[in-house]
Amino acid sequence: MPIKKIIAFGSAKGGVGKSSITASIALCLSKTKSVGVLDADIYGPNQNILFEISEKATFDDNKSIRPIKKNNIEVISIGSILDQDKAAAWRGPMLSRAIKQLINSTEWSDLDYLLIDMPPGTGDAYLTVFNEIKVNHFILVTTLNALAISDAKKTISLLEKLDVDILGYISNNIINFEDVLNKNYFIEKNIKNLGNFNFDKNIYNFDINYESQDALDITTTIEANV
Repeated sequence: MPIKKIIAFGSAKGGVGKSSITASIALCLSKTKSVGVLDADIYGPNQNILFEISEKATFDDNKSIRPIKKNNIEVISIGSILDQDKAAAWRGPMLSRAIKQLINSTEWSDLDYLLIDMPPGTGDAYLTVFNEIKVNHFILVTTLNALAISDAKKTISLLEKLDVDILGYISNNIINFEDVLNKNYFIEKNIKNLGNFNFDKNIYNFDINYESQDALDITTTIEANV
């Protein structure tokens, strides 16, 4: 794939805002760079919803998948291939095959960045993605919740086993808590804070045309560190 940098966003904990943050960073990067987004969540794809994509992805004669372009960003999601309202009730091997197809069959343009929206958990999806593609950096997304921090530790443990570079973490205040994130574990692991998303209803409900200052600041920090 003609891609300069591949960055995955994820956390073992669901509901921490990985998809919205991935899309927000993609929108910021796309102002000056060529960007693609790969939705690796087969069971709960969101990128096609966030980018307001209603059309289905198309295939060429070689069965390659053409990503859908929205807001100058190339996007591919299983949600643009299957019926959005039907569950993908697949076991592990079928899940892995679906992810492999998205990775290996999508005909990306020459991209500066490919952002991967990882599913929650630390199972087959992670192993498949990191076996099939060279991910340059991983960005952890966490909330202030103690459970999210606990699950972030599981993600870090897996990434260390897979020898994946952790660029840093993003703290996402999704429900307007006034609590302070306990950064001790990240400090111990020497994992950089790339920035914080303060509660913003335009991010929470995701407005594709909204320009978030938090997203702009974090994007600047990401580009300075990749």
